[in-house]
Amino acid sequence: MDGLLLLRKPSGPTSHDCVVRLRKILGEKRIGHFGTLDPFAEGLLLAGIGKATRLFPFFGTIGKTYEGVIRLGQATDTYDRTGTALGPAVDSLPAEEDVLRAMARFRGDLIQLAPPFSAKKLAGKPLYVYARGGAEVERRPAAVRVDRFELRSYAPPDIDFEVSCSAGTYVRSLAHDLGADLGCGAHLHRLVRTAMGKYRLDEAKTPEEIEAAAAAGRFEAFLIPPEGLLEDLPAVSVTAAGRALVRNGRAIGLFGSAVAVPPEPAPAPGAVLRLFDPENRLIALARIKENEAAPFLVLI
Repeated sequence: MDGLLLLRKPSGPTSHDCVVRLRKILGEKRIGHFGTLDPFAEGLLLAGIGKATRLFPFFGTIGKTYEGVIRLGQATDTYDRTGTALGPAVDSLPAEEDVLRAMARFRGDLIQLAPPFSAKKLAGKPLYVYARGGAEVERRPAAVRVDRFELRSYAPPDIDFEVSCSAGTYVRSLAHDLGADLGCGAHLHRLVRTAMGKYRLDEAKTPEEIEAAAAAGRFEAFLIPPEGLLEDLPAVSVTAAGRALVRNGRAIGLFGSAVAVPPEPAPAPGAVLRLFDPENRLIALARIKENEAAPFLVLI
């Protein structure tokens, strides 16, 4: 059993809790997830099963889209509703036009600090370890990009928003920083991830739907096979002789008998290819070195 599962994570469990539940439902240990969601958050979580988990390192740059609610008037130490209030609540809240102007300042290329309570690592330890121990550490700023940050509605103290951002962007930090910019404090009250790259929440399945499908023997219909992943990478089909070479981790010539159809145009040195066997199964990822494809991730 190999493939990508689009999971609709509920609010409450951790992303790892969802993986543990899937392992029990499917009786499969080789399951991992990509793109952690905080426990209070809900929405799209990508779960890899079997060989698909080995492709996750190449998912790292996909953007994400969220909708949610930012509550003005109170900052918290976790930057979300689960945290401890930082100081008294503020009753005087900004007008909608002030909110719109402030949100515009958080679009484009930004420098952002991860929340103190986050899995971002410093000296090999997650930041939350320091925060729980009461230690104040210097967090390293990171470059992120916010392509869209739109107001859906404003009913003080709540900002209903939608945001599309780069991988590595903390929406909790966006909420906290927006509150600081407006001078009233804020925290993230609700968060739903609606998309990761081309994958959409409306295509995802709940744990209950997955459990019912597994019991009925229909679960594999929910999987996107490895052959349907990383479609932005060029593909090359190899012959039976080429498959034998790839299985042993050996490079194959792009213009010899190992390749069914030579790629046109020839890939640039350093480019990554997907290699398919004569039965159109994904068997490896390879990197171009001159006129050869050198496998570095073999799936057979």
